[in-house]
Amino acid sequence: MLSHRIFFILSAIGILLLIVVPQYWLPFRWAGLFIVPYVVTGIYDMFFSKSNVLRNYPVIGHLRYGLEFISPQIRQYFIETNTSGRPFNRDQRNVVYQRAAGESAFQPFGTQANIDDVGFNRANHSLSPKKVPEEEGRVTVGGTECKKPYNASRLNISAMSFGALSPNAILALNSGAKIGNFAHNTGEGGLSKYHLAGGGDIFWQIGTGYFGCRTKDGGFDPAQFEERSKNEAVRMIEIKLSQGAKPSHGGVLPAAKVDEEIAEARGVPVGEDCISPPAHSAFSTPHGLLEFVAQLRDLSGGKPVGFKLCIGRESEFMGICKAMVESGILPDFITVDGSEGGTGAAPPEFSDRLGMTADEGLIFVENCLVGIEKRESMKVISSGKVVTGFDLLQKIALGADMCNAARTMLFSIGCIQAVRCHTNTCPSGVATQDRHRMKAVNVDARKHNVANYHRINMESFLDLVGAMGLSSPEELTPDHVYRRVANETEKTYSQIYSYIPPGHLLHAEKIDPEYEQHWAMARADAF
Repeated sequence: MLSHRIFFILSAIGILLLIVVPQYWLPFRWAGLFIVPYVVTGIYDMFFSKSNVLRNYPVIGHLRYGLEFISPQIRQYFIETNTSGRPFNRDQRNVVYQRAAGESAFQPFGTQANIDDVGFNRANHSLSPKKVPEEEGRVTVGGTECKKPYNASRLNISAMSFGALSPNAILALNSGAKIGNFAHNTGEGGLSKYHLAGGGDIFWQIGTGYFGCRTKDGGFDPAQFEERSKNEAVRMIEIKLSQGAKPSHGGVLPAAKVDEEIAEARGVPVGEDCISPPAHSAFSTPHGLLEFVAQLRDLSGGKPVGFKLCIGRESEFMGICKAMVESGILPDFITVDGSEGGTGAAPPEFSDRLGMTADEGLIFVENCLVGIEKRESMKVISSGKVVTGFDLLQKIALGADMCNAARTMLFSIGCIQAVRCHTNTCPSGVATQDRHRMKAVNVDARKHNVANYHRINMESFLDLVGAMGLSSPEELTPDHVYRRVANETEKTYSQIYSYIPPGHLLHAEKIDPEYEQHWAMARADAF
């Protein structure tokens, strides 16, 4: 450090000499082009910088921050193994890239997975495989009160808002959904013109900010909702209660990002902070939630309406179940998000430490609905880290009817997992509002990538179901999926988790101990 400071001081003296007696330093004037910025930067670092490192190591200390800035890329490209990356490893990303290009992802020489690791999932094949019809890749959503049920693909695009994603990204996803005959969830950022331009089917998500159907003071506007929900592209409406990556946490889109297009989609003023609060203002109890479901179903002309949540306090979801029993009002579907789900930005404490994982939440919801004898009246959607056909198979075996995928769909349009979604500097033009960067997403090409990825995944899923000797995904149960546990053994999910019989929560003399306390605490009139 001392030698560096001596060199810096000598450089500063040299600059002073160039200024004072320039006629004697003509041969060295070109050196000033390099020395002057060096000295100016050093003076700033030594006396004005807020960084301890730069105060002690002026100028050269910037090398440390430069290397830190590119360290994620260095790890991703040169250090990570094919299976060690997070949140998606190289093998997972490559599968998506290959399928998006229309290529089947073949694997030479055998598996590279550590199949003896705790947590490894697999299924058993049959010596009597079946050919599963393509129509088994779809399921109809809509209960008895639904006048316009929707025949949905078992795999759809999960919620991602315009504002978090660029216009080109939204347009490519929706256009791909149109080609592949599946649906695209808008996210809570409103029903934008880009969601509608591609012609794909839409799941319109209504969040706590009521963007797109919002009064001036931020409340729910029934008239706006009724008008927009009757658009033929809107097939289902999803009320967002919580998100896996940041449960019970609102958000702020800074005023600088709220341009005319985002303001139009969200129904907010241009150039003002766009705030989504942690909780809904239209209701505050389980009964209120179900009344809101019924209201939206009526206003939309009878389209399927449901809600999305990450399971937190078990008693609160059970309170919703009690409200279903008491009121007779049922959602058409429930989307179960996992704590491992994605987001553009969230505090690490919320992403890392709050909420149930997708699998545990899915099993809990399945048990609760079976326990109140309402499971057959609605569909369950699983959202969170669906990459391949096997992931889809696993979720459906555990209790889901269909799945939503978000980040893997982004891989199909060019996302490289740079993990800069919150900076507006996404290098692939996917998660940015920068007009120059977003042009990198070629909509005409990428829409086919989205459709390809969906098509090959669905083919893989149905092939797996047939290879297991089943004729339909409806035959999948927790007994079909094995998970490696400790002591070099494995168990089926039905052995790992307890599954309660129909009506158990309503009629059993003694409720399963895992559910007894939560059921006793659950209230239909309060969360």
